[in-house]
Amino acid sequence: MMTQVGFLPDETSSFVGRRAELARLDTALATRRMTTLIGPGGVGKTRLAVRAARAAADRYPDGAWWADLSPLYDDALLLPTVSDAVGLADHTLRMPVEALCEWLSDKRLLLVLDSAEHLRGPCSHLLAELITTSPGLTVLVTSRQPLDTRGEHVVRIQPLPVDGAPDALRLFEDRLRAADPHADLEAPGDRAAAADICRRLEGIPLAIELAAAGIGRHTVAQLATRIGTRFDAPVDAEDLTASRLDLLADDSLWPRRHRTLRTTIGWSHELCTPLERLLWARLTVLRTDFDEATAREVCTGGPLTPDAVDRALQGLVAQSVVQWDGTRYRMLDTLREYGRMWLTELGEERAAADRHARSFLGLARRAHDGWTGPDQISWYHRISDTHLDLCAALDHLLAHDVTAAQEMAGLVGFFWACCGHLSEARGYAQRALGAGPVEGAHLTRLQWVLGVAALLQGDFATAEKYGALCTATALYDRDDDGMLGATYLSGLTQLMTGEPAAALEAAERVLRMTEPGRAEGEPGASGEGVSGEPGASGDSGGSRPYGGSGEAGEPELSGGPGVPGAFGEPGVPGESAHRLRCRLITVFALTALGRLTESLPAATALRRSCERGGEYWTRSYADYQLALIALLQGRPEDSAAHARDMLAGKHRLRDSFGIALGLDILAAAIAAQGAGAQAARVYGTGHAYWRMVGHPQRGTPELGAVRENCELQARAAVGDEAYQRAFERGQADNAEVGLAAALQSGLQP
Repeated sequence: MMTQVGFLPDETSSFVGRRAELARLDTALATRRMTTLIGPGGVGKTRLAVRAARAAADRYPDGAWWADLSPLYDDALLLPTVSDAVGLADHTLRMPVEALCEWLSDKRLLLVLDSAEHLRGPCSHLLAELITTSPGLTVLVTSRQPLDTRGEHVVRIQPLPVDGAPDALRLFEDRLRAADPHADLEAPGDRAAAADICRRLEGIPLAIELAAAGIGRHTVAQLATRIGTRFDAPVDAEDLTASRLDLLADDSLWPRRHRTLRTTIGWSHELCTPLERLLWARLTVLRTDFDEATAREVCTGGPLTPDAVDRALQGLVAQSVVQWDGTRYRMLDTLREYGRMWLTELGEERAAADRHARSFLGLARRAHDGWTGPDQISWYHRISDTHLDLCAALDHLLAHDVTAAQEMAGLVGFFWACCGHLSEARGYAQRALGAGPVEGAHLTRLQWVLGVAALLQGDFATAEKYGALCTATALYDRDDDGMLGATYLSGLTQLMTGEPAAALEAAERVLRMTEPGRAEGEPGASGEGVSGEPGASGDSGGSRPYGGSGEAGEPELSGGPGVPGAFGEPGVPGESAHRLRCRLITVFALTALGRLTESLPAATALRRSCERGGEYWTRSYADYQLALIALLQGRPEDSAAHARDMLAGKHRLRDSFGIALGLDILAAAIAAQGAGAQAARVYGTGHAYWRMVGHPQRGTPELGAVRENCELQARAAVGDEAYQRAFERGQADNAEVGLAAALQSGLQP
C-alpha cells in the first residue's frame, strides 16, 4: 500500500550543481503562490523543478503533485490531466473546472505543471481560477516563456556556468560514466578537450548530455574537434555541413539565440544511423511512455522491420535521445519536437498517425478480451496509463476511420468509466454515435457506455433512456451479451432509484433466457417472453427496458453449462463479464429486499466464480455485498473482513467510487464492535473519497440506515467530542494514508 503523499517523478540520473537556483526556488515556493521557472529548451527546467518540489514537499500536508503537459497537443485534455494529477476522479455533471476548484479549495498542496509553453493561455486562465478559489494552493510551472498570469513570479534559469565553475564538466563526466562505468578523462588532453566541449555547448545540460553520449563513437579529443568544426562554421542555406533540420526549424520554436542546442541536436541526429533517425521521427507520435512492443507496433514499416526497431531503439538510448528507466522508454519534449519536424519533412505524418491509431485500437481489443482473465488488473492499469494515447488514437480515427472509432470508443468506455474518466467516456461515445451509421455490437456498446457514464454521474433519466435503446438493439440483434449488459445497466439504475424488485425480476429472467447451451427457439431465444412472460409486472419491471449492451463485448471464454439461475448456483471458470455483472444485480437486489438467506449464498458463489476467472471488479462488489449481509445479520467481525477484501481489490483497480462505498461499510462494521473512534476516522476517510468523486454519499437507498446507525453507535461508544475529532482526522488525512490505516486489521483502542 502506497502511503506517500503526492506524486513526483523519480530522478533517474545524477543532479549536478544549481545550488543558487534551488535556493531561489525554495524561497519563491515559501513566499509566492505561483512561480514560473523559465528558460530555453534543454536547459534543465524539469530536473530543477523535480528537485525543488521534492525539497519543499514536506511543507504541504496534502502533498506535492506533478502534471506533465508536454504530451498535450491542445488544451482539450488540460483539465482532465490536471485533475488526474491531484487525485480527482469527478463523477458529476458539473463543469470540470468547477469540480477541480472545489476539490482544491481546502487543500494545502504544491501543484507542478511541467512544460506549459504550448498552452500558455489556457494554463494562465486555469491557474487564475485555481489560485483565486484555493487559498492553500501553491503552483510551480516550467515553461520557455512566462504565462503572464496575475501574481506570477518568474525565476529564469540559465545554462550551467562553464568558466571558473566545475558543474558543466562534472555533468559531462557523470553522463560519460553512466554510459560506460570504465570511462574517464584521465588520458592526456581529455579533460581540457571536455572542458572545451562544455564551453562550446554554452553549458546547456541537454547539449552536454547528447555530446557525452557520442563518446562511444569518438574519443573526447575527436568529439571536441568535430563540435568545434561544426560550431565555428557559419550556418546558412548553402552550408552542407549543417543539419537539414537546422534550416527547417521554426524560429518561433527554436529562436536563434538557442542555436547552440538546435545545432547540437542536429549534430546528434547526424550521428544516428538512417534507421535510428527514422525511428526517432516515428516515435514522436506517442504521447506517453512506452515499451518495446509498442515501439514495434507503432514504428514498424518499410525499412524498419521489428528487429530493426529493437536495434535502433537501443541505439537511441545509447545516444541519450530516448531515456530508459528500467521498465519504460520516454523521449524529452525538446527531442520530440525535433523528431516531429523530421517526420513532417519525410511526409510520414499521416502514415505514423495511422499506425499509432491501429496500435491502440489493438490495445483496446486485447484489453477487452483480457477483462475476465487473470491479467485483468494489468490491462486495467494499461488502459489508464495510456489514456492520452488512446484519446489521440480516437481523435484520429473519428476523422479518418469512423467504424474503427466507434468500435474503439465502445471497447474502452467501461475501463474509462471505472477509472473515473466519465466525461471522456461519455464525450467520445457521443461523438462516435454522431459520426456516422453504426449497428450491431458497436452500437450496443456505445449506448451502454453512455448509459453507465450517465448513471455514475447521477443522471438517472439519461441512464434509463440509453438502457431502453440498448435493450432494443440487443433484442433486434439476438445478442445475449448485449441483453446481459443491458440488464446490468437497467438493474443498477433501478437499484439506485429504489426499485430492487424490478431489478431482481429482470435479472432472473435474462439470466435464464441467455443461459449458455439454450436451444434456438426456446423461450427468450428471439426476445420472446422478455416483456410478456406470465407473472411479469409492468409496474415492477416485467415490461421495463433493461438498459445497455455489454460494455466491452467480452466473449464467452469457455463452453459448457452456465449459471442456471440467479441465486448463486456455481458458474464455470471463464464465465463472461456480462453474466457475472448480471448475477451481481441479483445479489444487490436480494439484499435490498431483505432476503439475506438467499443473497448470502448468491454472493458467495458469485465471488467464487469471479475468483476462478481472475475477475476483480465484480469480485470486489461481491465482497462488498458479503460485508453488508454480514453486518445486517449481526456478524460485524466478518463484515469488517469482507469490507477490507473489497477495499484491497478496489485499491488495486484505482476505483475511488468503490473505495468510498467500502469505507462506509467498514466504518459501520467497526462501530458495531464498539470501536467508536476508529470507526469515526474510517468514516471520515470515506467522506474524503466521496469528495474525490464529487458526490455526497451515494449508493442504494438502504445504505442510508446503515450509515445513520454507524454514526449513532460510534458516538455512543466514545462521545460526541471524541467522535468529531476522529472523524475530522480521517477527513483531513491524505486519501492513501487514510486508506492504509483503514486496511489495518483488528480493533484499535
